[in-house]
Amino acid sequence: MKLSIVIPCYNEVGTIRTLVDRVRSAPVQNKEIIIVDDCSIDGTRDILREIAPLVDRIIYHDANQGKGASLRTGFAAATGDVVIVQDADLEYDPAEYPRLLAPIERGQADVVFGSRFSGGDAHRVVYFWHMLGNKALTLLSNMFTNLNLTDMETCYKVFKREVLQQITIEEDRFGFEPEITAKIAKLDVVIYEVGISYHGRTYQEGKKIGWSDGLRALYSVFKYNLFR
Repeated sequence: MKLSIVIPCYNEVGTIRTLVDRVRSAPVQNKEIIIVDDCSIDGTRDILREIAPLVDRIIYHDANQGKGASLRTGFAAATGDVVIVQDADLEYDPAEYPRLLAPIERGQADVVFGSRFSGGDAHRVVYFWHMLGNKALTLLSNMFTNLNLTDMETCYKVFKREVLQQITIEEDRFGFEPEITAKIAKLDVVIYEVGISYHGRTYQEGKKIGWSDGLRALYSVFKYNLFR
């Protein structure tokens, strides 16, 4: 089984080199690393040009479009049997790929969500209101999809590629999470959830998501469950 790792990247000069090293060291034999740089302006592109031989493909956006747009680009380029989303910061640990892949490898699942709220290993204690917002959005999403996820907003989502090929991603930014969840829920697929660790960062350390992204996520829950 070949794993495609899609890494959306924007202004991650302080983490991208380490992240790529960790992804390369992840205990998965057959993997493809695809980075989509969303028009970084902080020196990230200089580092990407240096480390280009270490990954399979780097795609450069000419204008900043958002995480959803970067994933749309990356998914289209992926050639693996299974595709995983990996943020370019260091909040999620690539060493946990085997844990996330296990339900698919056993033939139990078509899609796997990594949950920060259902066990796993170490969790850095950061923002209460972010946690509350994530849980509220997950609850609202579950009410429409009739899924019992604990972490709809998680970065770690793993898909059989044939599942992704049935979905057209419309959201350009963080509305991607509720959109992809709603669209997966409408397919005849089996979804599993696996507990993961989480090493959250602060805004001073480069965290980017804000209240406007939360509002867009809320809008996306309604849009893709009720009107698509």
